[in-house]
Amino acid sequence: MSRCLVWLKRDLRLMDHAPLQAASLLGPSAALWILEPQWLESPEFHPRQLAFAQACVTELRAALAPRGLPLLVRVGPAVQVLQELHAAHGFDQLLSHEETGPGWTYARDLAVAAWCRERSVRWCEWPQHGVVRRLKSRSGWAGRWAQRMDAPVGPAPLAFVPWAGADAGELPTAIHRAGVPDAVKAPVAEVPLPGERAGLQVLDDFLGGRGRGYRRSLSSPLTAETGCSRISAHLAFGALSLRVVHQRTEAAIAAAQAGGDRALASGLRGFAGRLRWHCHFMQKLESEPAIEFRHFARACDGLRPGDDAPESPVWGVTQDSRLRAWQDGMTGYPMVDACMRSLNATGWLNFRMRAMLVSFASYHLWLHWRPTGLHLARQFTDFEAGIHWSQMQMQSGTTGINTLRIYSPSKQALDQDPQGDFIRRWVPELAQVPLAWLHRPWTMDATRQRESLCVIDTHYPAPIVEEQAAARLAKDAMFGLRKQRAARAEADRIQDRHGSRKSGLPPVGQRRGGSKPRPDTQLDLFGMADVPPSQDEPR
Repeated sequence: MSRCLVWLKRDLRLMDHAPLQAASLLGPSAALWILEPQWLESPEFHPRQLAFAQACVTELRAALAPRGLPLLVRVGPAVQVLQELHAAHGFDQLLSHEETGPGWTYARDLAVAAWCRERSVRWCEWPQHGVVRRLKSRSGWAGRWAQRMDAPVGPAPLAFVPWAGADAGELPTAIHRAGVPDAVKAPVAEVPLPGERAGLQVLDDFLGGRGRGYRRSLSSPLTAETGCSRISAHLAFGALSLRVVHQRTEAAIAAAQAGGDRALASGLRGFAGRLRWHCHFMQKLESEPAIEFRHFARACDGLRPGDDAPESPVWGVTQDSRLRAWQDGMTGYPMVDACMRSLNATGWLNFRMRAMLVSFASYHLWLHWRPTGLHLARQFTDFEAGIHWSQMQMQSGTTGINTLRIYSPSKQALDQDPQGDFIRRWVPELAQVPLAWLHRPWTMDATRQRESLCVIDTHYPAPIVEEQAAARLAKDAMFGLRKQRAARAEADRIQDRHGSRKSGLPPVGQRRGGSKPRPDTQLDLFGMADVPPSQDEPR
């Protein structure tokens, strides 16, 4: 009789979980979650990500226990942990979901695959969303996504045959041994509770009415706080199945249409459209793992410092100084600084402000997307490597196929925070500055600075760069590069490998008919080691 081990990674849920369903139909089984040193030591790691994962594991363990499945927790490299469990329990099947993660997970999976071959352990992997492994062509990809998302949702398994004598391991002890704090405090209102039950509650609240203003709430960090779905972390850690979210969203759209709630139906259609692009961006990393480390468009090599390009004196301060100011929210541009400080404190930020942060770093500060992307990866509780690195390059102009999008930080401040509420909340140095100068405080004269208790360069920095001049330099460099014949030819190759297609997807909220998806150039989404082996090959 087979003995099965279900390896849980970013699939910390009970519902719609193919490996758990398979284990329930086979022989004696156990589940395993590994706290891997490679994750803790990776440049993308933040303790609040672990705190979220820990809470998901704790809830899942409690849900599996009465069904007879022990959830084991171990600390160590995956191969080492699997070897120890194999020696003790002799399992012959390893069951898991496929993973499209950072380079270290790719290298780890190659090592696990080699270990399984050597021990004659059968490793079965299932896709858990729309990403297609070993994809040969993008043609027809969106139709395959629809087929997967419309497939029946797998029910929660009712009973298992457990391993006998397996030591479960205490999760708090494991985390203590790893030297990582149990949690990172953040305002409760801004951090959704972890776990499948909480994720479903947040989703149902959004689908039941909160999504009514989704389209108009997306852009401002004030309205997005409650107007967005707030399930991104649950999707990133697999506490929610994308298929469940998709199908519940489609059902909610149909119900809203039937009930005459046009506003809710419209808002949810906007949300459903973004669900359809979730895996589109992850597929890019799956198909070309090297984009985590190098440009999509190799014509961009040498474009910015970090690619062996010389530092230019026109930005006034060094690259390291610009990066630190951006990371700390001390650039002198209030909306940029408020967004970064908010993100650093809470682990979440709405899509447009994420894009603005990357745009400002990439164009106005002329910083390479890799170090800025690593900082954002650490801050995002909902870090999803495939979406993140695709978006970092897209917003930095290095994909070779997307429209350049250079956000004006001053205009974004006026458009998205016209009364200055967000800025005053996160940049308290500016709390007393009159609204007429709040978005551009460096324009105050000395008298008004003293009256508002905000002396520029003493209480709050002057702008680190001059906005218009920096943007002009960036545009000249980017458009000059794109005019080159080699860059245009390379763009055709990138579009063929990674670009969207006319897909035959049904319109959101319907099961029949076709629609043309918007091209990549119209999207603003997010959701950031050593170079893995065979990095040019699909996973």
